[in-house]
Amino acid sequence: MSLRGKHASTLRAVFADPVRANVPWRDVEALFEALGAEIDEGGGSRVRVAFGGVRAVFHRPHPEKETDKGALRSVRRFLLEAGVLP
Repeated sequence: MSLRGKHASTLRAVFADPVRANVPWRDVEALFEALGAEIDEGGGSRVRVAFGGVRAVFHRPHPEKETDKGALRSVRRFLLEAGVLP
């Protein structure tokens, strides 16, 4: 899998150390889509994501637009379990 441009930048941001707190959630969702993940809307701010045989539920941040550090750690874990490496 070869990501370019914005998606590659988002992937690097997700795996950055120390964990960043300024990654826009819409960029994370766009990364999921670029990888070919299935994204379903849940109730409220929930987003169900399935990729590589792995499923996860995330909550869109609100009223902020940036993903907090805890959610970004969850995204990182999900991607690793699905076989996505930075």
